[in-house]
Amino acid sequence: MFINKKKLMEPFHSIPKNFIIFFFVGFLLFFANALSLANAKVHSHQFVIQATPVKRLCKTHNTITVNGQYPGPTLEVNNGDTLEIKVVNKARYNLTIHWHGVRQMRTAWADGPEFVTQCPIRPGGSYTYRFTIQGQEGTLWWHAHSSWLRATVYGGLIIRPKEGDSYPFPKPNRESLLLLGEWWDANPIDVVREATRTGAAPNVSDTFTINGQPGDLLKCSGKDTTVVPVNFGETNLLRIVNSALNQQLFFTIANHKLTVVGADASYVKPFTTSVLMLGPGQTTDVLIAADQPPAKYYIAARAYASAQGAPFDNTTTTAILEYKNIPCPPKGCASVKPILPPLPAYNDTATSTTFSKSFRSPRKVLVPTDIDESLYFAVGLGLQNCPSRARARNCQGPNGTRFAASMNNASFVLPSNFSLLQAYKQGIPGVFTTDFPAAPPVKFDYTGNVSRSLWQPVKTTKLYKLKYEARVQIVLQGTSIFTAENHPIHLHGYDFYIIAEGFGNFNPKTDKAKFNLVDPPLRNTASVPVGGWSVIRFVADNPGVWLLHCHLDVHITWGLAMAFIVEDGVGELQKLEAPPADLPVC
Repeated sequence: MFINKKKLMEPFHSIPKNFIIFFFVGFLLFFANALSLANAKVHSHQFVIQATPVKRLCKTHNTITVNGQYPGPTLEVNNGDTLEIKVVNKARYNLTIHWHGVRQMRTAWADGPEFVTQCPIRPGGSYTYRFTIQGQEGTLWWHAHSSWLRATVYGGLIIRPKEGDSYPFPKPNRESLLLLGEWWDANPIDVVREATRTGAAPNVSDTFTINGQPGDLLKCSGKDTTVVPVNFGETNLLRIVNSALNQQLFFTIANHKLTVVGADASYVKPFTTSVLMLGPGQTTDVLIAADQPPAKYYIAARAYASAQGAPFDNTTTTAILEYKNIPCPPKGCASVKPILPPLPAYNDTATSTTFSKSFRSPRKVLVPTDIDESLYFAVGLGLQNCPSRARARNCQGPNGTRFAASMNNASFVLPSNFSLLQAYKQGIPGVFTTDFPAAPPVKFDYTGNVSRSLWQPVKTTKLYKLKYEARVQIVLQGTSIFTAENHPIHLHGYDFYIIAEGFGNFNPKTDKAKFNLVDPPLRNTASVPVGGWSVIRFVADNPGVWLLHCHLDVHITWGLAMAFIVEDGVGELQKLEAPPADLPVC
């Protein structure tokens, strides 16, 4: 049979060439997206929350764990995968789990903060968290978001590129996850309850940990010290998470440089340093070249204590970077002592600042420019005056007061009968108001010598409402009320660009010149400098109720938090999904 090819193509000659190209490109994108969805997986897990005997620092405690593990299980997924985690609460405390840094697009019911997006899972109850990882790669983590259970209920969340994709750096020979934690030689719930009763500052931790182990500088800890094996000539990826409850941490490895390639599940423009500083909640991915003489080298972390005069845990936790084929003495390799690195001074703000200002996105990014909501939040500590001497036993803070904390003089109080998201979506009155102030009610010298008349915040449950796709800028201004301190501020449901930071009071007339609107880093937790400020921007494209809070848990206990309501958009894909059938009730 003869086919006239010229005749066959005649109908296409009348179609504009641009349309054909557009159609072809669209088809390729559709095919690539369909292929990506086909490769995506659903990962199902069960977390059993239970008390487990855990021995540290020579003593055994009945510690709240997940599946009997401390730290808990590490979850490993690819970008685009879905997680389904059934949490069964066999402990004696109410509990929720937060998936720190996960965008939770339209799935705010799975975010996890207690009385914000859900009521807690009561003892004997269960709840299945369902969400999809969308457009994120790198290291995140999960943790309890009820009282101080986060002290022991936490674990890693590793997000690798989609199948067929690769890292934007040479593939490492191996990867290791290092979870920096904090350990009390007591029940952490008892510690915070006593502090809440007395109004005083809680006892500081007894040691820091790496993957749950204090390291061999601490008593009864030598044989269980975490070991990271390497081969000479390798380049390895270390995924580092600050899971500590109340402390920023310096991190270093003896005689080795660290090339930072990612933070908070976003890639960054690589830079090399000898010291990291991570606030609680922050993650950092680094490449390390095993280029030193084969030996044992300490991996070490200790406090960055920015609050002048405040007590802190001054221990140093260690792990060991151990080369294979170490030349061993006659007594054996066990007798080889690791090399200890120098660490910054506890109050070394200069090193912390140099590190935080080194972050850049790997390429030019689309930073929101025409701002719809320009907000100014003064964040910091305060003190609550006590009504009478009769209550002195409950007012053991400075000069017979109780410690408090606030944003814009509002000390956040969580509801107890409904979650904020439930109250918002069901129209339940009396749970919250939407009049959180866009700026401090009283302007003052935030980082100067603050009048005592400004020390006392107001206890309240105020939220701030945002239209869908509003372009938001927040100046996070630290204060020196009672004391200045570095505050790791975490926003649930969002990543944001940190476009500037500095010291003193933010001045819009002069400090706008410092804005980086070209390649600022994308983070979910910003370390607001001690006695200084940070400016963040994001687009409110994820409907729901989202908590903004200091990730020092003692500060959120005292009220250093607020929450945004982000309204639904127009289409179905711009609206919050319906609540799951098994959502816990109060």
